[in-house]
Amino acid sequence: MSDLPKGERPPWLNRGVGAIGGASLLSDLGHEVPTALLPSLLTSTLGAPAAALGLIEGVADGLAGAAKLAGGALADDPERRRTTAVGGYTATAVLSSAIGLATSAWQVGALRASAWVARGIRGPSRNALLADVVPPSAYGKAYGFERMMDNLGAIGGPLLALVLVAVVGVRVAIVLSIIPGLLAAAAIVVAVRSAPRAERRTHRPLRLRVRPVLRGRLGRLFAGVGAFEAGNAAATLLLLRATDLLEPGRDHEAAVQLGILLYAGYNVAATLASLPGGHWLDRRGPVRVLTTGFACFAAAYAGFAVSGGTILLLLGLFALAGVGIGLVETAEHAAVAALAAEEVRGSAFGLLAAVQSFGNLAASAVAGLLWTVASPEAAFAYLAAWMAVAVTATLLVGAR
Repeated sequence: MSDLPKGERPPWLNRGVGAIGGASLLSDLGHEVPTALLPSLLTSTLGAPAAALGLIEGVADGLAGAAKLAGGALADDPERRRTTAVGGYTATAVLSSAIGLATSAWQVGALRASAWVARGIRGPSRNALLADVVPPSAYGKAYGFERMMDNLGAIGGPLLALVLVAVVGVRVAIVLSIIPGLLAAAAIVVAVRSAPRAERRTHRPLRLRVRPVLRGRLGRLFAGVGAFEAGNAAATLLLLRATDLLEPGRDHEAAVQLGILLYAGYNVAATLASLPGGHWLDRRGPVRVLTTGFACFAAAYAGFAVSGGTILLLLGLFALAGVGIGLVETAEHAAVAALAAEEVRGSAFGLLAAVQSFGNLAASAVAGLLWTVASPEAAFAYLAAWMAVAVTATLLVGAR
């Protein structure tokens, strides 16, 4: 990149890659606004109990995981993946913003679940489309760029929500989230037009192809990825642990605020690690990047199991976990793009997304149970053990 004339983009950052990265940024800006404001809307505006939030989010996440499998089958066909990507981004924007018009908790639940189904369906198509618009030698950089933009959106979305609430209130802020959401859909249209045209494979039935995906090196790599996702608990558990460790000697509100700042550091670290991780992957392959990311999580979880409440130490642990997720998500997507046959690439991305969703659900549920019946130390030791399994399994793949 240093040899390029000043102001010139690197060759891999073409219009299609830029458009998909822009869509990820804009979409996160859009749907993070209703996500951040959902608790306030439900409890303060609509008078629903706190349990309603948990039920709505649980149902939405579960349906999104199932939708990712269906999205993988749709994404196997080049024409279907284009339609699914555009339709999924559009539907997510419209349905998420409509939450601001809801007058009851059940309406919020129906809209949230529908938006998350659309978001789940579109994911494999977006990822497969990215492989269509960039050469294989730059998969790491392209997926690292997309993950970087997505993480930037995750950072900016809650900040946008704060600004909008201060100016127009909760309901209008949620409705206005349709603007970045529809801009994301427009960006995907640009990406679709940048992709080479391919003949539609109408002779194949619409089904997820699992066996072809799990054959060969990609299947062996999925063993390590599956172990990682089985221990990749929700980041809110890190936030809860930090709050508990920081609270002695401080009031609860101050501990919560510090925890949120630490969580912001996690997202910043993920953003900064994604693109360099992609460059590294293009030079060295996915195994080194994955194992480094898994090891970062292992160290972070071990630290959360034994650490005290020192702010600097906690900041280091959050940063380690952030670097880990930035490396792992980039490497997972790039590895699927590189190792899956083109005709089953959509199924491969759908299977990866489902493993991520259901693995995260299981990790969070088991860790939460261990936290309750034993201790937070036991919960994080359990998660760290899965990271050790993931490192070992992935290194064995690299040795073959």
